[in-house]
Amino acid sequence: MMNNNNFQNIFDAYQLVSGAKIKGKTQDEMFELGEYDANKRGYTVYPIDNGVRYDDFAVVVAEKELKNNFLIEIVKVNTALAA
Repeated sequence: MMNNNNFQNIFDAYQLVSGAKIKGKTQDEMFELGEYDANKRGYTVYPIDNGVRYDDFAVVVAEKELKNNFLIEIVKVNTALAA
């Protein structure tokens, strides 16, 4: 189980990148964000269990629902590599 300190609220769509780890605000289930689906107007979300992403089951979640009901993992950027 991951610590809530590793997660933050979702404030805008720039945080919603493919591969990001998200979890519900009220439960500990983990998910991985997939691509944005313009036809369905939402992001494909895949369940994760013990670090394994399950591609055989996915749901589409709207940006507003992600902002209201999910937290996103804080990713530490190594500034030495980015420079």
